[in-house]
Amino acid sequence: MAKRPVYVANKDGKLSVIEKQVEFKWYPGMATSQKQKSIESLHVAAKSEGVKRVLEISSKSESELGIALSAFNLMITTKQKRQTFSVECAFQASKVFERGGPYMDLLHESSRIAKKDLRLRDSGNLINFVFFGKAFAPKPRTLFYDWLYTNALRQNESLADEVLRYDWFTDIEFNPTKSINCQAFSAALFVTLSFSSLLNDALESPEAFADVVSPIYGHRHSIEVQGNLV
Repeated sequence: MAKRPVYVANKDGKLSVIEKQVEFKWYPGMATSQKQKSIESLHVAAKSEGVKRVLEISSKSESELGIALSAFNLMITTKQKRQTFSVECAFQASKVFERGGPYMDLLHESSRIAKKDLRLRDSGNLINFVFFGKAFAPKPRTLFYDWLYTNALRQNESLADEVLRYDWFTDIEFNPTKSINCQAFSAALFVTLSFSSLLNDALESPEAFADVVSPIYGHRHSIEVQGNLV
């Protein structure tokens, strides 16, 4: 058995993302078929606790929408230079370490190659993120990732329209004991920002984003202290 978080976006006008820990049968193995068995098991368990429309967001999703929403596949285009790359590449390329970075050449690699680049492991502790000259503090810890993901999703209107149909989101690749950023949480954040009519305000600037979502991050940190969320 395993436990994974399921994230629900509030659609009642209140800005909130609720995390629910769900226990389910885990199918070990790296094969996509094994991952999809675990996803199905997680969704069955979640639905038994009242979840209705749930979407798996990862490259292992059985849904085309869920695969398209994976940070490996979701694309973002810069406003000034009109450069396009995946959210994953943008995130990895923007990391600044004690002994190197940002490694902007990773913008032009595949998502998988960018994530596995040895420099990301051999450059010391992470200091912050720098994205095209804009520096982002390392805390709140998921701020830069969520900002990237939310901007990218707003740019992809057809995907944004589809994701708004869902309330609950999972990411089978996200292990709270090993990971920090979660695309399922980012998607839920996008939905609640949209339904609370705060999406445009939040994406005016990185500073505005931090201000708007600070109540949600405050709640996440309080959970984190209790050891339920990384």
